[in-house]
Amino acid sequence: MTTPVVSALHIYPVKSLRGVSTQGAVVEPWGLTGDRRWMLIDARTRKALTQREEPRLALLTAELAVGGGLRLSAPGRPALDVAVPPSGPLETVRIFSGKVEVLPVGEAADGWFRACLGDVPVRLVHLDEPAVRRPVDPRFAVPGDTVSLADGFPLLVTATASLASLNSLIAQGDRAQEGPLPMNRFRPNVVVDGTEAWAEDDWHRVRIGGITFRVAKPCGRCVVTTTDQSTGERGKEPLRTLGRHRNFGTQLLFGQNLIPEHSGTLRVGDPLTRVE
Repeated sequence: MTTPVVSALHIYPVKSLRGVSTQGAVVEPWGLTGDRRWMLIDARTRKALTQREEPRLALLTAELAVGGGLRLSAPGRPALDVAVPPSGPLETVRIFSGKVEVLPVGEAADGWFRACLGDVPVRLVHLDEPAVRRPVDPRFAVPGDTVSLADGFPLLVTATASLASLNSLIAQGDRAQEGPLPMNRFRPNVVVDGTEAWAEDDWHRVRIGGITFRVAKPCGRCVVTTTDQSTGERGKEPLRTLGRHRNFGTQLLFGQNLIPEHSGTLRVGDPLTRVE
């Protein structure tokens, strides 16, 4: 049987903005280096602003710059370089039901995003110390597990065979015109070729390259997956088909959340093996 291999790696420097592909990435305890260390918040509520509320975020790009900063770009807008903010007073913000302390970035970045989004009252914040700021949900973690500003876990892995199976199911349904869907709808960090469809349902620990990961839990999917990442427009798929074929309890599942057991470097082409 063919050994599964990593076919793509992605980071998302600003949570919910367009992903950036890479051939290699360092794995830190809280996720890939540079992944989701920045986030937009609603200035009125201090809650995370994501594609759930604002699908136009898919049209904005943040690329990592030298020194850990960002280069922001968007169609029809001048690019903006943003430096890592200096240490200073922290601000408590919400990600879903949890809280995390972050650094505000500043008016230049805030104004750039407001101009892109039509004066939606947003602010950009930065996670300065992921090692101490945000623990993983203890139901799925061991003491000391931390996460960046990702939804809940350090990394997300998906399999191309499972996407092919899902797209086949979409093609058989009444929303066939919405498929086939690309993998970027699911915003993974690691994409794997060479598995059987839905093989990841049975993973508990895996080794990718030289790094071992605990499989924390399957990923429950939300409305973000219905957002075309190239246009920001929304449809019904894949949630309609996941609801019919991948509905487990209260969640529609696609992909697996990973917690690294140690640091290292992932590269496209690395093999994936199950660890019993």
